[in-house]
Amino acid sequence: QVQLVESGGGLVQPGGSLRLSCVVSGRNASFYEMEWWRQAPGKQRELIGEISSADFSTYGAPVKGRSTIWRDNPKNTLYLHMSNLKAEDTAVYYCRIRLTATQDTWGQGTQVTVSS
Repeated sequence: QVQLVESGGGLVQPGGSLRLSCVVSGRNASFYEMEWWRQAPGKQRELIGEISSADFSTYGAPVKGRSTIWRDNPKNTLYLHMSNLKAEDTAVYYCRIRLTATQDTWGQGTQVTVSS
């Protein structure tokens, strides 16, 4: 069974940065596309970006230019780095692994709060 566990969230000051981790167990994550999503209170879940099995990353417009997604394959871990954080980046952040076209698994999420 595939499991994803996010960590690294917390309280960050505006203009600061964060690094989130998503540890994958049960599968070799390097074979699969993986994604970072977030959900702010009262809003729909939003795609931050994704990384292909070939390690090609793409990003959504709200975070483009200030986010980086990468993998550490020996650690079977996905990462997200975001800089120049704003209040509107406050959300629960999730990672997702796409096992097939119709099957995926989500982590439990990690809360990020941007506030002074």
